[in-house]
Amino acid sequence: MEIKDRILQAARDLFTSNGIKGVSMDDIATHLGISKKTLYKWFENKDQIVSAVISSHLSGVQGECECIIGHARNAVDEMVQMMDWAKRQFSNVNPNTIHDLRKYYPAAWNLFHAHKNKYILNQIQANLRRGVTEGLYRSDLDIEVLSRLRLAQIDVLFDPNIFPHAEFDQPRVQMACNEHFLLGMVTLKGHKLINEYRHVTEEE
Repeated sequence: MEIKDRILQAARDLFTSNGIKGVSMDDIATHLGISKKTLYKWFENKDQIVSAVISSHLSGVQGECECIIGHARNAVDEMVQMMDWAKRQFSNVNPNTIHDLRKYYPAAWNLFHAHKNKYILNQIQANLRRGVTEGLYRSDLDIEVLSRLRLAQIDVLFDPNIFPHAEFDQPRVQMACNEHFLLGMVTLKGHKLINEYRHVTEEE
């Protein structure tokens, strides 16, 4: 692994476990066992590292999402797999990481927003259309409105004013909101399929 990739991996690990603001260039260099001079050879400042970490992360996210979409048996299966994937993604992330990104690193936050407003929006819309075609989502769904509502919901999930970190962990919040969104879209056929995936039995 090249030194630049090692720096990004180390920074990502530290940001994930400790938040971003509290991690210094010294911390990254020490974690890697290299000098700060070597670190600055590749990155002028911490802002550059944060943006590079986010860019690399988003590229990896797209690859993983494409894999899930390609193997999903139907729209509900795709959504359930995405929910499980998101839960795993954030189960070990320090809640301050997203807060720090939003508040202190606008360039990196803008990368995330651009990804969300283009790639994620397109994937949500594609899933909704697939579900309608398969008869698993209601045929009267307003895809343009619901896809943007879902997009806005992502920001709400990470807002500490709405879900204080001391009271709500991310996997819990994501699971509750994701299930609420999905159950509001499905037909009876889709609802039964969700129950199969969740191993839930409901009376007719």
